[in-house]
Amino acid sequence: MQVGTIKFFNEDKGFGFITNEQTQEDIFVHITGLKTKNIEKGNRVSYVEENGKKGVIATEVTVIED
Repeated sequence: MQVGTIKFFNEDKGFGFITNEQTQEDIFVHITGLKTKNIEKGNRVSYVEENGKKGVIATEVTVIED
């Protein structure tokens, strides 16, 4: 599992980006990869990186409660 922060998420369009805490790289996330219903900019999340059609994507995205 990777850990990152939601950089941007557009609920209307169903996608956004997560900034990985270790690498500082932005990872694409689609609404179908979310395991939680409410997600917003600044949320700390755990996720799995998988290879998608156009590159690395985040799946199994879950908000980490601090």
